[in-house]
Amino acid sequence: MKIYLSLFCIILSSSLFFVQGREPELMKLRPFISAKTICLNPEYLVFLPRQKDSKMASLLIYLHGGGGVGSDVRRVGMQANALVEGINQFGKGPCFVVVPQCKKSKKDRGRGTWQAEDLNYLLDELLEKLPIDPQKVYLTGNSMGGYGSWLWGGHSPSRFAAIAPIVGGIGPGGPKDVTPDLDQWAANLAKVPVYAFAGAKDKVVPAERSERIVAAIRKAGGKQVKIKVYPDQGHNARQVVYSTREFYDWMFSKKSK
Repeated sequence: MKIYLSLFCIILSSSLFFVQGREPELMKLRPFISAKTICLNPEYLVFLPRQKDSKMASLLIYLHGGGGVGSDVRRVGMQANALVEGINQFGKGPCFVVVPQCKKSKKDRGRGTWQAEDLNYLLDELLEKLPIDPQKVYLTGNSMGGYGSWLWGGHSPSRFAAIAPIVGGIGPGGPKDVTPDLDQWAANLAKVPVYAFAGAKDKVVPAERSERIVAAIRKAGGKQVKIKVYPDQGHNARQVVYSTREFYDWMFSKKSK
C-alpha cells in the first residue's frame, strides 16, 4: 500500500511540473531552513510551466516591492502575472516563476527588507525540489524588489544567468539610502549580465539610483550591463518593462557558465 501511495505522489508531482494554470502553487520552505531566515515568509508561490517538455526548465524569481511586505504571500502573486503572460506570449518556456515574500521581523527592528542569505536558502531549496536548469536562473524585481535584485546579485552573482532590477533603490534604508558596499556590489555585478530599468519621472526612487550603480559596474569593468530610462514613466515602469518582447528576448538569451 505504501509503495502505491508513493508512486501516486510521484506521478501527481510530476504532472504538476508540466501543467500551468493561472493560479500558482503554494509551497513552503522546510522548517529547518525557514528557521535560518531573517525576513522571509516560509510560504512562496510557484507558477508552473504550461507546456510539457522533457528538458529542464528555466527559473525566473520575482521580488516584490515595499507594499508587498507581510505574511500573506498570495497577496503579491498577482504582481507576477505579467511575467507569466510574457513568458507564454513570447515563447520563453518552459519556465518556473517563483514569488517569495518579505515579512517584517523583530530581527531587523520590525521592518522587512530583502536579505541575500534568506534568498540563497530559498534558491537552494528550489533547485532541490524542481527540475530547474541551474544555468538558466533569472532574477528581477521592482522598487524594493529592485533593491533586492541589486543586493542579491551583488552578493551572489554566480547564481544567476541574468539580472533585471526595475526602479530599484541601492540602500537598505529606502530610496534616499546608498549602501556602503556599493563598490563591492558593482565588482560582483560586473560578472553577470545586468539590464536595469528606471522611469525619468519617478519621484519615489529617482532614476539616478539605477544610473549610479550602472556607472559603478562599468567602472568595475562590467561589459554586460546596460540601462534603459523611460522618459515618460514614473515608479510604475515595470508595467511597461514586463510587457515588452525586448525584456524576455534579452533575459532568456542568457545562460550562466
